[in-house]
Amino acid sequence: MSDEQISNQENTQERSANESGHEEDFAQLFEQSTQSVKRLEPGQRVTTKVAGISGDFVYIDLGGKSEGVIDKKEFLNEEGEATIKDGDEIEAYFVTVENGARKFTTLIHSFPSITLQSIKNAFDADIPVTGKVASELKGGYEIRVGKVRCFCPYSQMDLKGSRDTGSYIGETFPFKVLEYKERGRNIILSRRAILEKELEKEKEKLKESLTAGMDVAGKVRSIQKFGVFVDIGGIDGLIPLSELSWVKGTKPSDQVSVGDEVNTRILEIDWTRDRITLSLKAVLPDPFLSVPEKYPVDSTVQGVVVRLENFGAFVNLEPGIDGLIPISKLGAGRRINHPKEILEPGQQVEARVVDISTEKRRLTLSMERKIVVEEIDLPAIGTLLETRVERVISSGIIVKIKEGLTGFIPNSEMGTLKGTNHSKMFPVGSPMQAVVVATDPARGRVSLSRTKVDEKIELDSYAQYRDKVKEEERSDEKLGSLGELLRNKLGL
Repeated sequence: MSDEQISNQENTQERSANESGHEEDFAQLFEQSTQSVKRLEPGQRVTTKVAGISGDFVYIDLGGKSEGVIDKKEFLNEEGEATIKDGDEIEAYFVTVENGARKFTTLIHSFPSITLQSIKNAFDADIPVTGKVASELKGGYEIRVGKVRCFCPYSQMDLKGSRDTGSYIGETFPFKVLEYKERGRNIILSRRAILEKELEKEKEKLKESLTAGMDVAGKVRSIQKFGVFVDIGGIDGLIPLSELSWVKGTKPSDQVSVGDEVNTRILEIDWTRDRITLSLKAVLPDPFLSVPEKYPVDSTVQGVVVRLENFGAFVNLEPGIDGLIPISKLGAGRRINHPKEILEPGQQVEARVVDISTEKRRLTLSMERKIVVEEIDLPAIGTLLETRVERVISSGIIVKIKEGLTGFIPNSEMGTLKGTNHSKMFPVGSPMQAVVVATDPARGRVSLSRTKVDEKIELDSYAQYRDKVKEEERSDEKLGSLGELLRNKLGL
């Protein structure tokens, strides 16, 4: 239908409406007329129905009295039979106006009847064509669109630029015509451009449906040192290492494999940077919820030191459950500057549970012995003790006084030269004499000195000597008094 015919049609409709005087009919005709002359852009897609098939053309309904035409050969199968009929719904792309008729194309089939001109029209109107991957060439693939030979570079075959020829040869895909040169002797196609466009559409749909806090299913696409990328329907989300498992230090490869189907929870969405942060552990049971029952306050636990910080030591009790021993609860019997003075990673320790907070996921432990004030039985200051070396640390030696009670001898009270290797000189279990110089009944701590041992022995020896002399003097006094009585009795 030519532009002149369209104009005459409008005038006829308007006169008919005026003569009948029915405003409602006029409004309806005007709306149909407006739809029929709606401007179309090359490459614009429309969903329409087949209005008729005649000769070499298929006519499609554009609304009102307006029609478009498509070459009938686009709908012929290999036997030359039409694959559509009147009333069928199809999708078509506007190409151009030719001889007053709006020309469309589907190009959804790569039948032998497709010509170079068809591909040129697709290139001009930015319309996809459908081609079959015929073979592999240097740098890419030969694509057959009908009988026309085209080329698709490796980088344009897929979103990842895959060169896995076995998965493409013999397959049929839609392509975008990137280049049409030398009158069709050089035609470059891209499947990647089609996939990217589809991906963008999927992203837009997802943007409307995804919200932080919702659970989504996805497939593991890649595993990196910093986390795992999961495809959640055309958009990649990242599971950071910290959100992979409740067990700290878990390697991504130990948790998931590429291709695994996983359920995750959306933690954060940033559409400005196209970033979605996911969590796998958020949809898994939290082992910490069982802590109050398994490790009640005042219970004794055993674990392995996994990390040392300035403020304390983290001890792993079981996968997913770590406890913190604050630096003040390390039971060193003295002030220390860093837990490494007492502990080292990998060391087995025994501790006592002193506090639990499930809300903060915090388990506080203590290596200090629980002291009951009424049961304190500490040695008196100045007492000379026979002890045994229990542990050598950088600042001194911890010795066992008796069962359940230890003491601490600082390096300054060891009586050895500076830089002496105490570990070598005093192996664990070695007997050692020490003098009590201070006690802390509230905390059950005893401070000792080895340098005061000789002085203590001398003082004790002198005290014993003084006691002996006094005893002898008392004996002499007693004998002297008895002799005097005998002499007086005998009258001597």
